[in-house]
Amino acid sequence: MNTDEKTEKVNCFKCKHFTTSWEPKSPRACNLFGFKSASLPSVVVYKSTGIPCEGFEKKENREREQ
Repeated sequence: MNTDEKTEKVNCFKCKHFTTSWEPKSPRACNLFGFKSASLPSVVVYKSTGIPCEGFEKKENREREQ
């Protein structure tokens, strides 16, 4: 399995710990692990540890107010 196949199971955009930063060189961030990067945090975690991110927690869906 290549890196892309393992990290696609962890979708940072659906994680409650994922956020964006105002830093152009590091626009993506993980509040759980406390870092910012140019890549998705799940990719950084996988490259650093060799295992998929285990901190994923699904965001709660907020209903749109009309």
